Amino acid sequence: MKHSGKARKAAFSLILWTLVLLGLLLLAGLLAVVLGSFLVSAAVALVLFWVVFVGFTLYFFRDPSPRVPTGQGLVLSPGHGKVDVIDETTESEFIDGPCKRISIFLSVFDVHVQNVPVTGRLAFYRYQEGQFLNAINADCATHNENALFGFEPHERDGAKVGVRLIAGLIARRIVPWAALGDEVVRGERLSLIQFGSRVEIYLPLSAQVQVKLGDRVKGGETVVAQLT
Repeated sequence: MKHSGKARKAAFSLILWTLVLLGLLLLAGLLAVVLGSFLVSAAVALVLFWVVFVGFTLYFFRDPSPRVPTGQGLVLSPGHGKVDVIDETTESEFIDGPCKRISIFLSVFDVHVQNVPVTGRLAFYRYQEGQFLNAINADCATHNENALFGFEPHERDGAKVGVRLIAGLIARRIVPWAALGDEVVRGERLSLIQFGSRVEIYLPLSAQVQVKLGDRVKGGETVVAQLT
């Protein structure tokens, strides 16, 4: 009979298309479940990473108040870290001649707030741009970005004490808090170096060094030298 079976064929065609659509919907749902599970896992991982980041940031930027010792002619450590160099060198910008040098390496786990070593006047300040070599190398001051502070102690007329802050491989910013000409007090906060870095202190040749290689020192608290 003419056109026999066409209606059934149309029905099967419709059923086939609905089956394809149903399959696509099921596939989309499955992908959504898989992707949703991945996004949930990724979100949890990001939150955990952020919590760790917040914890480390608060730990790194900790700012303890030092127990400042009293006494005449004391020179306090300007930084927290490990003494790895004690020698004599020439500092031509502020000391203007030979001097004793104590160099302190700061790892990323050390406090990175620096402290004023002597009571007096901030008579010199110079910031120099440079490279960001690993601060574990004591000679990095000649290449790395650094800031030099020069102090004239009130307790010893004519004496000069210099502090150089040196940026390291990770440290990319030195933030000074004292300004040229400021009257400063031993132990008060001087500056901040972000992440691993180095601090050097320059002393008169007559100064008596009170620390030795390998000593751990605390900024604004450990006596590193005595001015005579």
